[in-house]
Amino acid sequence: MPHDVPLISTIAIGIVVAFIFGAFAQRLRLPIVIGYLVAGIVVGPFTPGYTADAHLASQLAEIGVIFLMFGVGLHFSINDLLKVGNIAVIGAIIQIFFATLMGIGIATLFGWGLGAGIVFGLALSVASTVVLLRALQDKNYLATEKGQIAIGWLVVEDLIMVLSLVLIPPLATVLGGQTDLSHAIEPVTILGLNPIVSSVILTIGKVIAFVALMLILGQKLIPAILTRLDNGDSPELFRLGVLAIALGVAYAATKFFGVSFALGAFFAGIVLAESDLSSKAAKEILPLRDAFAVLFFVSVGMMLNPMVFITAPLKVLATLLVIMVGKSVVAYGLVRLFKYNHDTASTVSISLAQIGEFSFILITLGIGLQIVPIEAKDYLVAGAIISILLNPALFVITEKLSKKYMPHNN
Repeated sequence: MPHDVPLISTIAIGIVVAFIFGAFAQRLRLPIVIGYLVAGIVVGPFTPGYTADAHLASQLAEIGVIFLMFGVGLHFSINDLLKVGNIAVIGAIIQIFFATLMGIGIATLFGWGLGAGIVFGLALSVASTVVLLRALQDKNYLATEKGQIAIGWLVVEDLIMVLSLVLIPPLATVLGGQTDLSHAIEPVTILGLNPIVSSVILTIGKVIAFVALMLILGQKLIPAILTRLDNGDSPELFRLGVLAIALGVAYAATKFFGVSFALGAFFAGIVLAESDLSSKAAKEILPLRDAFAVLFFVSVGMMLNPMVFITAPLKVLATLLVIMVGKSVVAYGLVRLFKYNHDTASTVSISLAQIGEFSFILITLGIGLQIVPIEAKDYLVAGAIISILLNPALFVITEKLSKKYMPHNN
């Protein structure tokens, strides 16, 4: 049997190095996620020594996202989602619009074209699932109204990003990209409509079909399966059933409906939340969720080229300002416009003041289609890492300022 197996090497070395640097970070009283990100830099392609397989690491990280969103869905009811629907939909759309405008603005300063600015702005507009959920869990906000608003907002952002990934390839030439659309999805035509319009209709139709299927069939089938397994005498089979549902639904959602893994897992969790077994299922998935979430931060660290802080510090700063200041100000103002108090508005705005998974997918697609310059990925990854590192501190600072200057939380 060969001993140089990329998958095993990536998991083993990634976990070991993350443990070592995570322990150092904890000893120094730093956020443990700093250790995980440093571990990623150490095993990444831009530092000497062992280099982990970045493609495998990103796929392993995606499993962590699936488990995270499945776990959130287990504690999130349909009524919770409907209750925050208005602010989540309107807020996410407006925030993405303004973030994209800000992306166009700094892209113009960088000397890029309009298309590059649009893709770059879209990549800056969407928050990381892992970071947002981790922050809400650390503060015990998941079951609160402000936590539900943030999660609903994230779900809408993910849906918009799914649509963006469908639209960008056929629009590549319009956005200033390559004429060879080898990255594009095969064009479709519905009722003689324009292929782009047809693609939008088809994508929205698939999302609606998936949600309807989960709410009608899944709400009966998934709890029934786990109830049957729970009545048996094999705890291992119940545990395997939970994993099969989380991963199976997430995969099917992407393969057959074009929905992201995260959203597929989220809706699987939602339909199971109505069952009495939701707490038991959440407990079973917890260890794997935490382990693969660590690999997400390692995979992010692997993408960072540290030289970007020396060669283009002002461009990194401009990118970071959009992520942490521009997005936050827009989100805060929107939540306040919906008559929520300062505490809710600040929690939502800070939760969204970072970027992650979809950002990397979008910018990689933009570079592949030659819409965005290749150096854009360095700025985006640098901004992502700094925003991830600073996100927990923002919560602490905001809480202290709120207690001092807004004791009545109006």
